[in-house]
Amino acid sequence: MYLPPQFQAKDHAIAQDLMRAYPFASLISTDDAGLPFVTHLPLHLETRPACGEQPARDVLLGHVAKPNPHWRYLQARSTAVVTFVGPHAYLSPKVYPDLARVPTWNYLAVHGTVQATLIEDPLAKDRLLKKLIGDHEPPYARQWQEQDEGFAHKMLAGIVAFELVITDLQCKVKINQHRPESHAAMHAGYAQGNENEQDLARWMRRLGLNTGSDNHGES
Repeated sequence: MYLPPQFQAKDHAIAQDLMRAYPFASLISTDDAGLPFVTHLPLHLETRPACGEQPARDVLLGHVAKPNPHWRYLQARSTAVVTFVGPHAYLSPKVYPDLARVPTWNYLAVHGTVQATLIEDPLAKDRLLKKLIGDHEPPYARQWQEQDEGFAHKMLAGIVAFELVITDLQCKVKINQHRPESHAAMHAGYAQGNENEQDLARWMRRLGLNTGSDNHGES
């Protein structure tokens, strides 16, 4: 993605936090005609520790319905892209002390290049599903465990699971870092706004932007 230096998040923890807080991702591959093919789905992030010569790595876990051809594209061409979009909102030029300004849109996003491996073992697929359940509705884990074995087997057979090893990661935090004269008014407006705007205000506080910044550059 287009990533001006002033918006590039260098702290890896920011990207990890965004992927966990906003797990509904876009998985992008190429189909057999060479065109982009996109599936929107929740992904579970886990960081696996270093093992021998293998460094620590971030891995995303997910699945698609078996009729979805995306798993076949991953099988044929394992390199893919995943994107996550965090909070985003309009920014009015009224936050500036002068009038020679224009509107923009603030947002946080993560793009990752991944290598996909399909998971076929039913037990491994079951473990993957339990991790996703743990992310979104932990109490459901007991109901899933108590399902009739035939029903559970049928459900597992109806999905194709995979792990996506992240090989490259970009994280863009675009919240007007390079315009410190806007920060106080921008933060005040966002803090009283909708959910996305309030999330942006929290990110401003996390990064210290509401108290001023010395960053400069073009958007």
